[in-house]
Amino acid sequence: MITVHAVGDLVLEREDSHALLEPARAVLRGADLVIGHLEIPHLEGGVVQSTDVPAIPGPPSALDALAEAGFDILTLAGNHVYDFGSEGIRATREHCERRGMRTAGTGETLDDALAPAIAHVDGRSVAVLSVNCVGPRESWATSLKPGAAYVDVVTHYEPRGANPGGPPRIHTFAEPASLRRVCDAVGRAASEADLVIVALHKGLVHVPIEIAAYEREVAHAVIDAGAHAVIAHHAHIFKGVELYRGHPIFHGLGNFATVTRALAGHDEDSPERRAWARERRRVFGFDPDPAMPDYPFHPESRNTAIAVLEFSDGGVEAALIPCWIDDDARPVPVSRGQRGDGVADYLRTITTEAGFATDLAWDGDRLVVRELELT
Repeated sequence: MITVHAVGDLVLEREDSHALLEPARAVLRGADLVIGHLEIPHLEGGVVQSTDVPAIPGPPSALDALAEAGFDILTLAGNHVYDFGSEGIRATREHCERRGMRTAGTGETLDDALAPAIAHVDGRSVAVLSVNCVGPRESWATSLKPGAAYVDVVTHYEPRGANPGGPPRIHTFAEPASLRRVCDAVGRAASEADLVIVALHKGLVHVPIEIAAYEREVAHAVIDAGAHAVIAHHAHIFKGVELYRGHPIFHGLGNFATVTRALAGHDEDSPERRAWARERRRVFGFDPDPAMPDYPFHPESRNTAIAVLEFSDGGVEAALIPCWIDDDARPVPVSRGQRGDGVADYLRTITTEAGFATDLAWDGDRLVVRELELT
């Protein structure tokens, strides 16, 4: 059996991030393979290349803590990966590789970006693909430009009733050619590797429960193409867990170790970041906890988990290790009978309210993912 641990977004703006990961280190290292999503480029300096609100670059030294915590593969395909252009992508990959961590999801061309990271565990090969579903377009790789693997998602707004300018009905779907390219890459990986995991950067940011139509479409498509499991991130809040044809889909693993001053709107920050901090409050309807200035996220996002995938000849079994993000923004594994009960109740609620017939039942310190038995 091969055990994989996977976590959501990693935003490490601290020179030394060991303290952030210390509570979860022993649990993470208990797996054969550990996967996380590196949300921001890590480099010294760099020139902003994004017209979106750019991330603050992470110091390369912050990656030392990830290597020590046992991370083997870091997925990079996301909305911030091109914030510092091709220089940022190359530097981030190089800094990860120097520390023994493979990366997936970026490359000098789109074909390179679609190529999986391959790990070998107990004589079996595990392929991990990383795909950005949220843009911006400048982050995409092409045959001529470095960037990220991607699915182009189309959004259509339909007016509702006699209310011009009012809240519309929103439809989202994957542009067929881009989805087909990704599925072809998944199929190739499945023909060459024993196990395939697809990491999707997707989801409605800072919004509890809701999952857009394209998210199900893309996740189902990559499983139909040969993936054994799907892990997702980007929303900065945990989303529901689905079983599709017996394969687990973690629709959003939320935050894990995420500390940033790019979203809080400090007076000394850039006009663009200050404007976005104001807009986030208006659009998403929450104020960050002032006692946690480096954690400017939705209060419910402190409920999170480590995804567990156990692969054997009998297929894949999935579970969650509940975690709570403490007052120091550290993800802390929590047990049944303590704070873990509250986290478990939250994960069950958001899964049910998203419409998934998934049971999350305690087994030791984990929540086992099973089909809900309907009576």
